[in-house]
Amino acid sequence: MLMSILNNETIFHFHLLLLKASTRKVKKYLLGYFFIVLCSSLVMGQAGEAPTTEKLTKMPVDSILSWMRNNYTTNTTTFQKIGFDALERAAASNSPILLGEIHEELANWYGYHGLFPIDSTVYHSEQALKHYLLTEDKTKIAKSFRTLSIDYLNHNELEKAQDVLFKALELFEELQDEQGVASAYRSMSVLQGQMENYEASIDYALKSIDLFKKADNHVQIAIAHFNLIKGYAELGAYEKAYSAADNCIQLSETKAPEEIFVPVRAYSYRGDISIKSGNYEQALKDYTKAWKLCVTHIGEERSATYRTEIANALRLLGRYEEALENFNIGVKAYEADENENISTLYEQMSECYAELGREKEALEYFKKSAELRNRMLEGKIANLETEALVKYETGKKDEALVAQAAVLDQKNKIQNLIIGIGLLLLLLLGIVYYFLRKSRKATQIITAKNSENELLLKEIHHRVKNNLEMVKSLIALQSAQLEDSATKDAMIASQNRVQSMGIIHQKLYQGTNLGSIEMKDYFVNLGDGILDTFNAENKVKIALAMDQLELDIDTAVPIGLIVNELLTNSLKYAFPDNTKGKIEISLIKSAGTLNLKVADNGVGKQPGLAPRGTGFGSQLIALLTQQLNGKMLEENQNGTIVSFLFNIPKAA
Repeated sequence: MLMSILNNETIFHFHLLLLKASTRKVKKYLLGYFFIVLCSSLVMGQAGEAPTTEKLTKMPVDSILSWMRNNYTTNTTTFQKIGFDALERAAASNSPILLGEIHEELANWYGYHGLFPIDSTVYHSEQALKHYLLTEDKTKIAKSFRTLSIDYLNHNELEKAQDVLFKALELFEELQDEQGVASAYRSMSVLQGQMENYEASIDYALKSIDLFKKADNHVQIAIAHFNLIKGYAELGAYEKAYSAADNCIQLSETKAPEEIFVPVRAYSYRGDISIKSGNYEQALKDYTKAWKLCVTHIGEERSATYRTEIANALRLLGRYEEALENFNIGVKAYEADENENISTLYEQMSECYAELGREKEALEYFKKSAELRNRMLEGKIANLETEALVKYETGKKDEALVAQAAVLDQKNKIQNLIIGIGLLLLLLLGIVYYFLRKSRKATQIITAKNSENELLLKEIHHRVKNNLEMVKSLIALQSAQLEDSATKDAMIASQNRVQSMGIIHQKLYQGTNLGSIEMKDYFVNLGDGILDTFNAENKVKIALAMDQLELDIDTAVPIGLIVNELLTNSLKYAFPDNTKGKIEISLIKSAGTLNLKVADNGVGKQPGLAPRGTGFGSQLIALLTQQLNGKMLEENQNGTIVSFLFNIPKAA
């Protein structure tokens, strides 16, 4: 049963819980739980047996990779060496996918066992992404971005985590991978919670839950509720926080009973809500439930640190004897682990002893807390005591005694001075830290909003382009049913006009600059589309006599429509009887003006012949030229040359 939950998603859940474990007792429980899973797997299966060195040298790299995937949770002795040997051999194959997969398994191993600093996990995740980016496998790239974001979160590099998460989200959306999007939303919810942006954390959690429900992914739904519980509690919306905790507990117990740490955390978080809302009786019940669940699955000894949560609730209820009983057990577990971050627990114990009138014990634990907080100060005082002892041992006993008294007096004065200076520095550092944190948080929120707005704007351009494609298709369907050639030509012209606008929106969402369009590339796509419409690819060539030039959308759309009309006219009338020809387009920008020229080497306008067509194209060109504050000049010289001079604002 335990091995059934040992997969990549469970490890992701484990990482999420460790994020809170940095400030709570759950870390010891989680490490103990996964230690049991590890030991169970070693006993239950033979997959964890590492191949001998002789076998390793004969195994293909693909087989070694398969072994790594099956053994990263169980092998702690030879895995690293095997992985490095595989990397060395894979480098000769020049296969980015293979190298990326080996780095990925090494990152999984480092992250799972916690035997090395998290820098090792981050390094191999970054290397895996680096190699995947050399391929066209967008699914692997998207998943690698999301995995790296989790590693950055565990390393408290929030800006890096945010950056790669947005990249993962964009790729998952492009791939239309709803469950990938859901996982990215869930990670984003954790990130926003770490940044104390609880409204955004709740919003992303709800989005992930909606998508996970489509796949009946009950485990992920339950875990996503963690961020709802914390977010609502931090915002003071206690009823919603309780509801989220209850939903999480019910879902995990009925739909995912194998994930035992989910209800444990849900009950613990539920207790936190009660502490914040002042409902200490309910907090005691929930903390006790979380502790008993731990005891059931991992034993009382490994669950000892949870007793401090129970103790705190009892302290707030005024039940000091019971609180101390639980404090003593929980704090001993922390002390056995040499955890120095327990001064707050000592202070709470001191308070309990003081309330019971046991001043000696109260003072003892108050001193323990003070010792932890003033360890550096004690070292400086020890130097003064050593100095007095040296004087005593030199034989000048009488002078030493006087000097010792003076030193002790000096020690007290210096101690008071150092404490005063230390408190002042702490206050100044606190003020500086507050404003730096506030500024950093504001910057992170603005960066996140800008990235979201950019994604939204790209999506808008994408949808506009799709809608224009639909309009073009509808016109094509309508024109296919027409028999009148003039009407049919008008419909084809309308299709080309819609296409010219659609290409602009396509360029906008595909490009990196959402405010401008590169016109040379745009004209290439526009020309190819029109040539295809008239089936003239082998008859007429379109040449571009211009450099790359970017224009804003308000200028690019009318110019695109003008060029569309001129290309259409040339293809319809300049090259009769399937004669071959050439059309040249140029667009040059100078100070405050744009010079556009479209020239063909066709038959030109014949004197005495009435204009052909409906004239709508000419009217449209005139209106668009006027819109851009421009002038048009038409010449018949070895064909037809149409030139425009547009006066444009400097910002265009």
